[in-house]
Amino acid sequence: MKARRKQPARFGLFFMTLAFCVALAPVVSFAAPYAAMVIDARNGKVLHSRNADTRLHPASLTKMMTLYIAFEAVENGEISLDTKVKISKNAAAEPPSKLGLVAGQRIALRYLIRAAAVKSANDAATAIGEALEGSEAAFARRMNRTAKALGMSNTTFKNAHGLTESGHMSTARDMTTLGRHVLYDYPDYYNLFSRRSTSAGIKTVNNTNRRLLAAYRGADGIKTGYTRAAGFNLVASAERGNKRVIATVFGGRSTATRNARVAELLDMGFTRSASRVALRKPDVPNYQGTVKPAGKTIRVATAVKKSLRPVLRPTQATEQQAPVVADATTADTTLVASATVIEHDIQSALLQAQEDGSITLASLKEEPTPPPEPKVVTRISTAGGRHWGINVGRYNSRYAAEKMLLKTALAEMATLDGSLRKVEKNSRGFEANFLGLSKDTADLACRRLQARQITCYTLGPS
Repeated sequence: MKARRKQPARFGLFFMTLAFCVALAPVVSFAAPYAAMVIDARNGKVLHSRNADTRLHPASLTKMMTLYIAFEAVENGEISLDTKVKISKNAAAEPPSKLGLVAGQRIALRYLIRAAAVKSANDAATAIGEALEGSEAAFARRMNRTAKALGMSNTTFKNAHGLTESGHMSTARDMTTLGRHVLYDYPDYYNLFSRRSTSAGIKTVNNTNRRLLAAYRGADGIKTGYTRAAGFNLVASAERGNKRVIATVFGGRSTATRNARVAELLDMGFTRSASRVALRKPDVPNYQGTVKPAGKTIRVATAVKKSLRPVLRPTQATEQQAPVVADATTADTTLVASATVIEHDIQSALLQAQEDGSITLASLKEEPTPPPEPKVVTRISTAGGRHWGINVGRYNSRYAAEKMLLKTALAEMATLDGSLRKVEKNSRGFEANFLGLSKDTADLACRRLQARQITCYTLGPS
């Protein structure tokens, strides 16, 4: 009897252990990998890293790239903040978090940007991508070109919102790099990420990062992210005194534990960073390498029909033949016949020259003059509505900008022939511009260049 009484106790202990293991298994199997990165934002110096180059699911940190491209497009004149974007069925069908957009409605781009930045709305992010590139797939290709130009070498984007998709991966290092570019490349828009709430047109939305913004002194952004595969992610930036630190965490277990870890990393960053550091902003993105691979031949789209160098106008050669007509009137019959032939040739040449606009009959009566000295054209005429231009990129050096202008001129002779190539330096780099075009020609040139995956936007008369 005693043996029979002990047997249920053993079975009871076995089942309790089994139940505990089963209960624990989901927690272990669905725990996302952890990664972290801390930098001094002023010069990009790495202060701490752990698994920083491991490719993981970025979740809604993806929207930093969507917003970066939106800011870039607004600044480049591709679209305006007041442009009414028509919402597609695809965008409206995105799962939460979402703004609640309806297929067919129109909403200003500025509200989509606010919803994506503050509420992390997936429908708004998809609508932004479709508005800029026509489809989410095309926008993902632009995201990847931009990532490459920013030096995000271990990132691949497949969508604009960050929901889990095969191959859609990034790293803590790359997302820290992106956060730093958002901060310094578009400071006028960065304040969006610090708003606790904002109007998104159809309703007011609250910031998904409001807890850290409220709890950590100096915090002013940037972006949260969560999916089951990614865990709780965050790229955060904070400023105290003359120091600014950016910290990134992948794979947090909850909002609270993630925020606590980010706070620890920010504290570490402020402790380890030097008091005085020269500000060294990140380099502006160089899209040249993403347009044409190194060593690839640039082929001219159409056959070359004429030289870009202007042909010299007729001068003394034509003018010195004029006296022959006068001398022929006093010569014998043979000379008259010869002079008649010469006169016929001269008249034919004059008619052709008059049609070309290169010579007039009145100029034959004047004394021969030496040809004018060649002049260097430094400004192109704006007569005839040629007040427009195009920009084909911003570069780190004048040489790189001039090189791109020459390559583009050879690749697009049909529309750019006769335009003025000009490099303009500003605080962000060297702008490569073609000037002296009509509006229609500028629009056509940009469309043709963009079809070849060459970055281009038009420049208005202002």
